[in-house]
Amino acid sequence: MDRRLDRLICFFLLLFIAARSYASPTGAHKTARSTVFSLFNLKAKSRFWSEDVMHSDFNDLESSNDGKMGVLNYTNSGNIANYLKLLEVDSMYLPVPVNFVFIGFEGKGNHEFKLHPEELERWFTKIDHIFGHTRVPHIGEVLTPFYKISIDKMQRHHLPLVSHINYNVSVHAIQMGEKITLVFEKAISILARRDDVSGDREDEDTFWQVDMDMMDVLFSSLVEYLQLGNAYNIFILNPKHDGQKAKYGYRKGLSESEINFLKENKDLQAKIRQSETIPESVLALEKIKRPLYEKHPMEKFAWTITEDTDTAEWSNICVDALNNVDQFYRGKDTADIIHGKVMQILKGKNEDMKQLFGKELISGDLSGIHAECLTDTWIGKDRWAFIDLSAGPLSWGPAVGGEGVRTELSLPNVKKTIGAVAEISEDEAEDRLQDAIQEKFAVFGDKEHQAIDILLAEIDIYELFAFKHCKGRKVKLALCQELDERMRDLKNELQSFDGEEYDEGHRKKAVEALKRMENWNLFSDTHEEFHNYTVARDTFLAHLGATLWGSMRHIILPSIADGAFHFYEKISFQLFFITQEKVRHNKQLPVDLEALKDGLSSLLLPSQKAMFSYHRLPLSEEPALAMAFSVARRAAAVPLLLVNGTYRKTIRTYLDSSILQHQLQRLNDQGSLKGMHAHSRSTLEVPIFWFLHSEPLLVDKHYQAKALSDMVIVVQSETSSWESHMQCNGNSLLWDLRRPIKAALAAASEHLAGLLPLHLVYSQAHETAIEDWAWSVGCNPLSITSQGWHISQFQSDTVARSYIITTLEESIQLVNSAIHHLVMEHTTEQTFKLFKSQERELVNKYNHVVGLWRRIATVTGELRYMDAMRLLYVLEDASKGFVDQVNTTITLLHPIHCTRQRKVEVEFDMTTIPAFLIVLGVLWLVLRPRRPKPKIN
Repeated sequence: MDRRLDRLICFFLLLFIAARSYASPTGAHKTARSTVFSLFNLKAKSRFWSEDVMHSDFNDLESSNDGKMGVLNYTNSGNIANYLKLLEVDSMYLPVPVNFVFIGFEGKGNHEFKLHPEELERWFTKIDHIFGHTRVPHIGEVLTPFYKISIDKMQRHHLPLVSHINYNVSVHAIQMGEKITLVFEKAISILARRDDVSGDREDEDTFWQVDMDMMDVLFSSLVEYLQLGNAYNIFILNPKHDGQKAKYGYRKGLSESEINFLKENKDLQAKIRQSETIPESVLALEKIKRPLYEKHPMEKFAWTITEDTDTAEWSNICVDALNNVDQFYRGKDTADIIHGKVMQILKGKNEDMKQLFGKELISGDLSGIHAECLTDTWIGKDRWAFIDLSAGPLSWGPAVGGEGVRTELSLPNVKKTIGAVAEISEDEAEDRLQDAIQEKFAVFGDKEHQAIDILLAEIDIYELFAFKHCKGRKVKLALCQELDERMRDLKNELQSFDGEEYDEGHRKKAVEALKRMENWNLFSDTHEEFHNYTVARDTFLAHLGATLWGSMRHIILPSIADGAFHFYEKISFQLFFITQEKVRHNKQLPVDLEALKDGLSSLLLPSQKAMFSYHRLPLSEEPALAMAFSVARRAAAVPLLLVNGTYRKTIRTYLDSSILQHQLQRLNDQGSLKGMHAHSRSTLEVPIFWFLHSEPLLVDKHYQAKALSDMVIVVQSETSSWESHMQCNGNSLLWDLRRPIKAALAAASEHLAGLLPLHLVYSQAHETAIEDWAWSVGCNPLSITSQGWHISQFQSDTVARSYIITTLEESIQLVNSAIHHLVMEHTTEQTFKLFKSQERELVNKYNHVVGLWRRIATVTGELRYMDAMRLLYVLEDASKGFVDQVNTTITLLHPIHCTRQRKVEVEFDMTTIPAFLIVLGVLWLVLRPRRPKPKIN
């Protein structure tokens, strides 16, 4: 026992002595700053504008050596990430080609306004060409009014709201010649018909509707002729006003007056049902091509002016076709025109409108046909949209409350800006000059004033008047010439104040006024080279620039819903039709299954396959489902202020989506609602719960369908004309609650890929979503101004980009996390050789990921989204491969740290030898042999 105690005391004594020594590190840890150029950390000074920059400076990762310098570089780097010169990715840029096509701005359009490339570039370079991809958080609207946006800013997000991915927009401005302007002016004149057919009165207040079906053919033909389909095209129209058709807008289908005429005319309905021939008035254009350019310039800003010879062939074909249409309609009465239009719809390519009119005409009940809005903007089915600055005035949006409502002043107006300056008459000019003189000299009153003050006041009046009404005019006013002569006289009078008989203050005022007049060029005929633009032109161009910026933000590069949306090869739509009573067969359901199937299929990309399964669930036989429905059904008193100013309080029955989702999730956990592909990697199941109810029923008070995180909810009832909270040109928008297909497709697109209504976009300044209803147009599920539900190519591309960006974002997160681990892994001399055995594989896997990033960015910039989709699975595997390689390397290095790096190096000094002697002495005393003690009994 004593010997054990002695040895224990000796052990602690050794520990005490060793504690006075200290271990010295094997190398210093210095952090070296990487200087390698990184495509994916581009800041304001190094943004790329061409593809060439995207293919450089990544082979530097291979440069290292194994000699003494290699060991020194390795240890001096401080950590593995610095040694490999790897930086976490801050941002990635995807190029986006955009064409702004100007028609009627060559000096032959409305008010003969001519747009110069220098001034356009001056304003367009001020537009931000870098757009961050943004996501809109989940919008809660159950407990708030429908016109308020309520977002929970504390909710956690799988992917950041402001993404790592940015869009680098390359703007190519194209000015069309006079021939194209004449074609569109002729088309608007011929294809316009009166909005109100109840009377024959035609005056300046009469509204005209331009047939958008035929204009669609015209725009699509021009895009195909010039081969502009490899970019996004925004047309800006400035056609001359037709004297008899000053107010007009664009519409698909019939006006409200025409629909009422059709409802009342039973003979016309019968004639339509019996007709089988396609009318000759359909605008048919020969397909010809003459590419405007070989490849999009892909620069920050480029300008092209087309020659008339470039478009002469297309213009001639269009003029001939329009003349044929004009001949066809000439002399026809209202019934014949409506008959021809309805036949175009029934025999046309728009399946949504065809099915709507077809079913209503067959049943004889036209209560579900409602007039679409007259608009001055439109989103086409392909990669084009247009803005007509001469159309209107028009408005739409929420009837009461709301933000970003489309008003008559939402678009720039040539007449009210440029025209207000250019078209003032001689009499109006004299009246305005007299008003200015009276206003100025009213300040003087009856008091006496010095002559110099009166002269200066007169100069101020003429200067202001000249800037407003004389400068920049093509046809000079006679009054301006008279003022020019008067200004010369004033200059002579001011020079006469140079004599010493005048007060020093008066002489000083005269000299300052003369200096100010020296640089004036208010009345001369000389042409000024793009320095001095009128306030009207600058105001117009600023408004135009803001409008085009909005088109890019809402149409071309919209925000998407918050969430991660992955690409699946197969989409399985699980349709659950919940009825009050049992339905024996799908054909007995009051749902157009073919139209629904067609619409859901249009949401998919060409490489995706749609599968459908139908389930009929009667509430009378499903007690659990009936309980879920009853718990979620609620009622609310909703105050309404209608367009005509009438106040109304309505009681609305609706389904609370949050409660219903919770109840349905419980049923799903029990397995009663699970599909056969619930856990498949290549197949996504989309459960759509379609509630059919006899009484008017909505979702969350105001909607026909709602997209949730794991399902889509749709409600259908038997009301054919429901007055919604939206208005269009002073009239309430009516919904047909019997056909919620449009709302269902909008909700399904949000669930699949995050598509949002066109008026919503994320604002970084507000840190929430903002609204701009000017872009809620087009015959697609995301607009409010049309009943059509076929998805546009703009939206198909947004779906593809949503899948691509989700994969890129998750890849960046994986790579950044792996690089962060390498930053935390310090470099030591002992780990050098072991790391070198893994370095090449690590670098190769990183280069593979970066190569895929570059490849995806390149093909996406060329709008070859299908080629990019094929690389997504490869990128996922490559990113995981790089992370696994980093983890393997770090795991391999850790045993080295445990066994070799932790050694004690004792420093020898003057106290070391005495310490050892003391230790040896103590050991000898403790361990020396002892004589055995005698045993005493």
